[in-house]
Amino acid sequence: MLYLKRHPDGITFKVRVQPRAKKNTVVGLLGDALKIKLTAPPVDGAANTMCLKFLAGLLDVPKSALEIVSGQTGREKMIRLTDLKHEDIAPAIARLKALMDLI
Repeated sequence: MLYLKRHPDGITFKVRVQPRAKKNTVVGLLGDALKIKLTAPPVDGAANTMCLKFLAGLLDVPKSALEIVSGQTGREKMIRLTDLKHEDIAPAIARLKALMDLI
């Protein structure tokens, strides 16, 4: 089951990144983390930038609403989704859960 923690101003969840893939895609769950493949290499923060951009598109939120709170230099990252109005948090959680249903 995906690690997902609610906060008053948003949610936190885990991702596991595989850089240098052929295409950007969600693979599934690896333990309690959402596993994603990214085309960017893990050099100079390129994979981190691509990770946030890719997740922003999946969740239909601005990239500025996402931040990596831990794991900047590793494959497993803790992502915080913030700066959303209270009514926007539930749809973002629903989109994360829908991704799990598709896998």
